[in-house]
Amino acid sequence: MLIKTYGSAVQGVNAYTITVEVSVSAGTKYFLVGLPDNAVKESEQRIEAALKQHGYKIPRQKIVINMAPADIRKEGAAYDLTLAMGILAASGQIAPDKVSQYMIMGELSLDGSLRPIKGVLPIAIQARKEGFKGFILPAQNAQEAAIVNNLDVIGVINILEALEFLDGKRDIEPVVIDTRDIFNSTVDQYAADFADVQGQENIKRGLEIAAAGGHNLIMIGPPGAGKTMLAKRLPSILPPLSMHEALETTKIHSVAGKLGEASSLLTTRPYRAPHHTISDVALVGGGSNPQPGEISLSHNGVLFLDELPEFKRTVLEVMRQPLEERRVTISRAKTTIDFPANFMLVASMNPCPCGYYNHPDKECVCGPGVVQRYLNKVSGPLLDRIDLHVEVTPVTFDEMTATRKAEDSTSVRERVVRARKVQSERFKEMPQIHSNAMMPSQMVKELCQINEAGRTLLKTAMERLGLSARAYDRILKVSRTIADLADSPDIKIEHLAEAIQYRSLDREGWAG
Repeated sequence: MLIKTYGSAVQGVNAYTITVEVSVSAGTKYFLVGLPDNAVKESEQRIEAALKQHGYKIPRQKIVINMAPADIRKEGAAYDLTLAMGILAASGQIAPDKVSQYMIMGELSLDGSLRPIKGVLPIAIQARKEGFKGFILPAQNAQEAAIVNNLDVIGVINILEALEFLDGKRDIEPVVIDTRDIFNSTVDQYAADFADVQGQENIKRGLEIAAAGGHNLIMIGPPGAGKTMLAKRLPSILPPLSMHEALETTKIHSVAGKLGEASSLLTTRPYRAPHHTISDVALVGGGSNPQPGEISLSHNGVLFLDELPEFKRTVLEVMRQPLEERRVTISRAKTTIDFPANFMLVASMNPCPCGYYNHPDKECVCGPGVVQRYLNKVSGPLLDRIDLHVEVTPVTFDEMTATRKAEDSTSVRERVVRARKVQSERFKEMPQIHSNAMMPSQMVKELCQINEAGRTLLKTAMERLGLSARAYDRILKVSRTIADLADSPDIKIEHLAEAIQYRSLDREGWAG
């Protein structure tokens, strides 16, 4: 008897349906073909032990299983349940009628219980697209799959529940969640708030401009000045996620297995802060079966690189292209995969190895040329891609003990959202551009017009600071964002002057 069951393989952030054909005939061998990896081949032992626990068995006959299409590599233990249901139906131990109506995925334990799997959301989306009645999967993943409507999500705790459901001996209610309700009730709930930060008004202003225009930012200052604390609060002033962005972000985290058990929709912007020992593959993604890296996990959110000069140079250089293109392409001999990577880069660094160069009170103990060598660890092309350089100075005792309450994230976010609305209107004819930071050079010339006084100011700044053409574009983009925050249709000279002062690392004084 030939039976077909259906599973799914995830490549990048998309899923592809895998047809599992099971034939049971006279003989004694067990054959598994169709490019399975070792984890899939080992499923026979897991399935046999799990079935034995519940009074079922793998028949002692010739079993041939083909996983099609054969040119897609099948990896991991998530096909255990798919194969087991196919074997039981093909050997007549359960009724075959319902088996082909459901997408079936799950990793088996030896006692028959099911372990959670990765990539559930893209699999559920594909199952609905291809017209499956439902999706049978581990109960721990059911909330995540239930984000997709018009699909019966059947969460099962063990293999017995799954086979009794398919055999018509047990009714299991599909898991239903109100995605809109979850989204509306939890969107923008952040633990950290700008109100917790005393003083540092100039840095908060820099972060507000960065959030309003989607600009990359670097903070330079001594240890303990509050760089990390401020970066952690940046997602709380970004515009709320739209439903489309929330689904896109959840999809990436689902593929990477970062959602956790009983999770559903991600409703807050991601904040990722990898350690400086990270490898370039872990940052941009990759591996033999390409997985998203930190830059994709921070898609629609913030990637924070603390102590930027301590990162390996190769790691920082691989970020240059994704920063421009807002996606990363991972090429292998057999496949090419695109991962989205539209993130805001926020970096922090000490001004020198001892941390006290340009400090108002403490003296720098670094020798001649040491500061320059330290700054040179971060390449010029990468710094050019960072729009705002913000100097962080330590908070004074008076500011720290002040009783005046600092402005909270909600108030700042309202201004940011207003500025983003102006930009949405500006770029409504260009769906691929959402913020000022994404403007290409040609558009900067059209939309960032400055008057004669502004041109003179910018020319003087360019000559004195020795800025590159890319830095020129960055200044104009930032001044356009500052004008949007001020609700000004034109870029005025004060907007331009503020944008120029956010190029600290280009100033000669820093190279001392």
